Amino acid sequence: MKDILDMNNLKAQIIFADQTQEEESFHQSDLVRLFPYGLSVNGDASRPFLLLKDEAHQYTLPVAVTPIEAGVSLAQTNRTILASSPHRFTEMLMQSMGVEIMQAVFVEIKGSSQFMRLYLSGNPKVSSMKLRADEAMSLCLYLKTPIFATKSFIGKSRVMTAEMEVPGQKFPLIGNIERGNGGYLN
Repeated sequence: MKDILDMNNLKAQIIFADQTQEEESFHQSDLVRLFPYGLSVNGDASRPFLLLKDEAHQYTLPVAVTPIEAGVSLAQTNRTILASSPHRFTEMLMQSMGVEIMQAVFVEIKGSSQFMRLYLSGNPKVSSMKLRADEAMSLCLYLKTPIFATKSFIGKSRVMTAEMEVPGQKFPLIGNIERGNGGYLN
């Protein structure tokens, strides 16, 4: 590890323990349902991590997201202001077309990107779409889409820099995002 990590210059380096060579195949029974837990920001805040945990808190999946995606996710959880989201139009458009995202499943790691497959209903031409997780997380949270990953994928997605302590510096967990009454986040 020491030859890979520069402890004095972690910045936004994202190192996944293992890459998947191709999209994971799975059975529905292999999937672990995940819920938003918190947001972790590294030293320069350029690549935050949305932390997802299973209900029993046995498994943690760190998802590297963009600052914009992290900001949208946090803004959508603020119950003290009028509910607002850049995803409102997308939700209305999908509803008007009868399209629904049934579930989102993490399926692949390429470089520093995680990919998820969104399974759709209501469109005979498209039954699923594969997107980078950092492009879809806040939409999935907004729509209250069930999020899943296999135990194998969770193991391969261990992010070293998100949970690492540099001498004299800790990477903070911002908030404790829990499932609330009206949706995923409080």
